[in-house]
Formats: sequence, C-alpha cells, structure tokens
Amino acid sequence: MTRRRAEHVPSRPTWRCRACGIAWPCSPAKLRLLGEYRDDRTALLVYLATLQAEAAEQLAELDSGTPPANLTERFTAWARAR
Repeated sequence: MTRRRAEHVPSRPTWRCRACGIAWPCSPAKLRLLGEYRDDRTALLVYLATLQAEAAEQLAELDSGTPPANLTERFTAWARAR
C-alpha cells in the first residue's frame, strides 16, 4: 500500500497548509509556485493577490471582522522579482 503525500495547499477558511499546518503559503508551496510560474512572475503575483483578497475576507470572518495584518508580506512580497 502506498501512502499519498499531502499537497501543500491552503485549507480554507484558516489558510493553513493542509500538509504541514503552517500559514500558507508555506515554503514548499512557495517553491512549487515559483517553479510553476517561473516564466511569468506577473501572473504569479496576480494569482497571489487574488488569493490574498480571499484570505483577508475569510480570516476577518473568523476573527470577529478584524482584518488580518501582514497579508501582503505573507502572500506577495516573497514573490516579487529581486
């Protein structure tokens, strides 16, 4: 019997990684996304900004309407071209 490894994808509405449990995007998710979007960094940033907006809404609902802090750093700052 082979055991399937969990993918490093977000668990909504908590936005924790399904595989490792830390705040998503975790390091393995970032590496996967950088690989998938290696030829189109702009598309990666658009995708991440869309997920950031979704996460902001869902996380605020979990915390009595309080918007979460530092989501820009968490979702898009790491993906900008250096």
